[in-house]
Amino acid sequence: MTMTMTMTMTRKSIPMLLAAMLLAAPVLAADSVDASGPGELIQTAAQSMLTALDADREAYRQDPKKVERLVEEVLLPHFDAQYAARLVLAKHWRTATPEQRERFIKGFYNSLLRNYGTALAEFTGDRLKVFPAQIAPDGERATVRTEVKRSNGERVPVNYTLRRTEGAWKAWDVTIEGISYVKSFREDFGSEIDAKGLDAVIERLERGDSPVKKSA
Repeated sequence: MTMTMTMTMTRKSIPMLLAAMLLAAPVLAADSVDASGPGELIQTAAQSMLTALDADREAYRQDPKKVERLVEEVLLPHFDAQYAARLVLAKHWRTATPEQRERFIKGFYNSLLRNYGTALAEFTGDRLKVFPAQIAPDGERATVRTEVKRSNGERVPVNYTLRRTEGAWKAWDVTIEGISYVKSFREDFGSEIDAKGLDAVIERLERGDSPVKKSA
């Protein structure tokens, strides 16, 4: 498999895997997710997500908006969207206005939901294995390693990077087969912003176009 093919598969998988990891379901029970540690967050969030999907999987398959609404209710509290967006935009974050920053965060997140939300409905419990968390000595950063099984049986290493912010653990990056979500999109968006400007990229996302660049 070439690097280009690997990058393409990785970028297509990232949003589904990130959402699956974080889809804690307070719609089921207020204490359904154990956020006391990064490993506990990943494990219980995934289990809550599976419980919600299994309860009405066909409805989620038939109605992408239902998936979007569920993710919207429960994803953001456990995903540091602003921190991730700041790293994705890199140098362009520093020169962006507050309005541009807010629009980029919302546009990027909503575009991911529209383009990849339906894939989440196919996520099943036998496809995910969570390993013990590795917490940094400062106690503020952590990595949770997991394996996700593709439909062909291949097991893919997926590492989630989290940080403790305002007393809560939140994820901000996912690395699949050694390729970082933040780094991949930073390269894509950086090139596009340099060529077209930040406003053009934001407008594209707000239209609902895919945030993943198409290969020539």
